[in-house]
Amino acid sequence: MRKSKLQAANLEGNADDVEAAFYDALQNADIEKLMACWADEDEIVCIHPGGPRVVGPVAIRATFEAMFANGSIRAWPERVRKVESLASCVHNLLEKVEVLTPQGPRQAWVIATNIYHKTAQGWRMVAHHASPGTPSEIQEVSDTPSVLH
Repeated sequence: MRKSKLQAANLEGNADDVEAAFYDALQNADIEKLMACWADEDEIVCIHPGGPRVVGPVAIRATFEAMFANGSIRAWPERVRKVESLASCVHNLLEKVEVLTPQGPRQAWVIATNIYHKTAQGWRMVAHHASPGTPSEIQEVSDTPSVLH
């Protein structure tokens, strides 16, 4: 028995599974798998580095189709920080992106936030917001407890 595209994308699991499928779809320029990661809602939103706010599945699909016309997007999630509840998850992460330059492949780093909601179809992305990239790994500033309990 063949698996459907959704089962192959492992979209029946949790937000982590949807995120893994999203980045796999980017790396393989698979528009169908990528769009299956998104919620089927009119108000989903995507902001690409330095770009405008793109709202709705038709507009989001068009922006990714335009990017995939130049090939896949070689991006990997790293250092994921999560805020989770019963029906939503917010993942803030670094994306390590491979960029082709005249000198050959180089790495860039992007800070991204992915927001997931638990829908009737399971966990799905409702927002992806990525910052402009930098050529060096982004440092993190966080609070650390001054006294251990």
